[in-house]
Amino acid sequence: MHTHDFSIWKHEHVFDSGNRLAEHGAKTVMWITLIMMVVEIAGGWWYNSMALLADGWHMSSHALALGLSAFAYVAARHYARDPRFAFGTWKIEVLAGYTSAILLICVSVIMVVSSIERLLSPQPIHYQEAMLVAGIGLAVNLVCAYILGGAHDHHDDDHHHDLNLSSAYLHVIADAATSVLAIVALVGGWLYGWTWLDPVMGMVGAGLIVIWARGLIIETGKVLLDREMDHGVVDEIRQAIETGFSEGGSRLADLHVWRVGKKAYSAALVVVTHDSGLTPERVKAGLRIYEEIVHITVEINQCS
Repeated sequence: MHTHDFSIWKHEHVFDSGNRLAEHGAKTVMWITLIMMVVEIAGGWWYNSMALLADGWHMSSHALALGLSAFAYVAARHYARDPRFAFGTWKIEVLAGYTSAILLICVSVIMVVSSIERLLSPQPIHYQEAMLVAGIGLAVNLVCAYILGGAHDHHDDDHHHDLNLSSAYLHVIADAATSVLAIVALVGGWLYGWTWLDPVMGMVGAGLIVIWARGLIIETGKVLLDREMDHGVVDEIRQAIETGFSEGGSRLADLHVWRVGKKAYSAALVVVTHDSGLTPERVKAGLRIYEEIVHITVEINQCS
């Protein structure tokens, strides 16, 4: 019985290098957000501002989501070579982004309910003090947005594909937007006596958050459900198999393409051919010109 070194056929399933800058940025922004959350909730309660209080509670969900984003980066890196993950751990980051979007929806519902209650039962507001706290909150949000904006991998031109980083950035931008709306509401109430503007702006902010969260849910959901068959690389694979390098005429009987990294795809295909010389190795070699295809599984069926 002959022994063989099968190690030459083995390979790692680490298709994404992670994003250490984004991980560090998410951790930093999380701690900043936690501190500002406490300040805004205390200020909203003390000065009786629904918009400010809603912004503070909204920020609490952001602190949780940012912590989740940071944890996802750490977990994906820690388990990157764990064989239990068949195609790597990148989708841990995508799952964190999806969960963050769900949290945004939940908080927007709470903001609407609280705003309606305050609209039906107006309370006196200490406008100047509340505006000061909201202004500080806006400044903090802008700083956090700057940190996350520079947290992408400078070697990756397509950093916008980092859905986990996008979700963290969205939470910060949503915070900044609600801070602006809170300031507008407080100025209107202070100068013109429009006490109704405070809860109305709370509902407007909730509506904006729902719109942004919906887009993030769609993008992350596509990845988690492997809905990638409308990607351009699918047509490239089909064209390469049917017209590219096979001399005897070949057709794709089955094709599956799914994403395993920010810019990395895996493909499994079944080829039916009259070309007796067509082998899986030839197919893989022909598809290697497409850099985004990092893992290929091929089955060849010869026609008699």
